[in-house]
Amino acid sequence: MYDYLIVGAGLYGATFARIATDAGFKVLVIDKRSHIAGNIYTEKQEGINVHIYGAHIFHTNNREVWEFLNRFADFNRFTNSPVANYKGELYSMPFNMYTFNKMWGVVTPEEAEKKIEEQRKEITWEPRNLEEQAISLVGRDIYEKLVKGYTEKQWGRPCSELPAFIIKRLPVRLTFDNNYFNALYQGIPIGGYTAMVKNMLRGIDVRLETDYLKDRNTLSAMAKKTVYTGPVDAYFDYRLGTLEYRSVRFENITYDMPNFQGNAAVNYTDRETPWTRIIEHKWFEFGKDENGKDIPKTIISREYSSEWKKGDEPYYPVNDEKNSALYAKYKELADAEKNVLFGGRLGEYRYYDMDKTVEEALKAFGRM
Repeated sequence: MYDYLIVGAGLYGATFARIATDAGFKVLVIDKRSHIAGNIYTEKQEGINVHIYGAHIFHTNNREVWEFLNRFADFNRFTNSPVANYKGELYSMPFNMYTFNKMWGVVTPEEAEKKIEEQRKEITWEPRNLEEQAISLVGRDIYEKLVKGYTEKQWGRPCSELPAFIIKRLPVRLTFDNNYFNALYQGIPIGGYTAMVKNMLRGIDVRLETDYLKDRNTLSAMAKKTVYTGPVDAYFDYRLGTLEYRSVRFENITYDMPNFQGNAAVNYTDRETPWTRIIEHKWFEFGKDENGKDIPKTIISREYSSEWKKGDEPYYPVNDEKNSALYAKYKELADAEKNVLFGGRLGEYRYYDMDKTVEEALKAFGRM
């Protein structure tokens, strides 16, 4: 008999499993996939650690979380500095003085601030949709070139039809600082995320290709308590309806060249380009292999945002009013389940950055 059955070998499940095991509990981790690490899974191809489910760049200001993960991996010094490509024009992200200089030719923060303030005045009423909200924050020029197309591809509908609350704020930096996350601690685990999660699960029983929902009674009977990190609506057989997500499709290409785009992430912000961004995986580790040698080939992933349907990988919860109301009903059911904890982005129907995922798992263990 196990103390905990943990459904899902991703970052939340692995964190919970580790701290429970370290506290003396007996743990079984299961996952319906054929690999551990969930969506942070990395796979070595051509000497490159490829982020199979999209780019994951760790960043946090939480020292406890940082020190916890550093027990299982050394992190490199990668800093996320994405580039925006608008019809061949390249802009620095997030919006900073490099961006404003390229956009308007301004040189000083005072000039940039004046230009933004001028354009923000276009919206003199309470914003009724995302388009008006974005213009009220950063003005028409930045909205048209760097927000509109990317957002419409990401959500699959015009910005004028999206609710304003999706963009509560847009970062504007009146400095020459393109450190996207600007977090105290950031980087990529040396050797990839899969190696890190493998170390987190060391000494813990793990069963892959095991679908909890197909055999929940047998599996739940193996442990005193269950930690469930799958979709909360699936747990209840969608009895109240289906929660909506956005999904992502990846087109991976290997090139026999050392450098495709010169940066880990390039966002394509015009509406006409069908993909939202291109990731060049080798730059997460500076184009070097584990021996510090230059890698002669490169691998890119084009990302296409799509509507989610059953069978697709759910990525981003659609936290609009309709889905939030439906999740509130599912949460009532979840709270009534005895000896079951619902955690992670699917179990809680909430988008979590990686550090928040670890933080929430650490907190959850303290409550059980």
